[in-house]
Amino acid sequence: MNKLIPDPPVNTAPTSEAPEAEALLRDREAIKRALDYYLDPPDQYLEKPRSPSTMFMIAPNMDTESLLAQVCESLASASVMASDFAANLLGPQRNTALAIQQIIMLAELAVNRALDNVDPQAT
Repeated sequence: MNKLIPDPPVNTAPTSEAPEAEALLRDREAIKRALDYYLDPPDQYLEKPRSPSTMFMIAPNMDTESLLAQVCESLASASVMASDFAANLLGPQRNTALAIQQIIMLAELAVNRALDNVDPQAT
């Protein structure tokens, strides 16, 4: 990394300040290496693109209706679990759990509407 403004010249004449000048040069070199490392890292330190895990994968040939039905069932289960959990809480924690349950319920309603739009004969 090159600087736009150069450092002031270091006095190279042999004086009693020679050890200080050498220390200053070493410090400048260390600073330059640190800045180069953090501002312009080598390729080996660059992040590699994330590849998703295939441990849990939905079959690519699944139809939209089946996917929406599965989501609807999962949201219904999550809603019941959040409601049961809220029953065991008091005060602000209960209100938070009930708010989470309500968000899940709203998502379930949206998925049900999407499912109705996909297969209107089922209603």
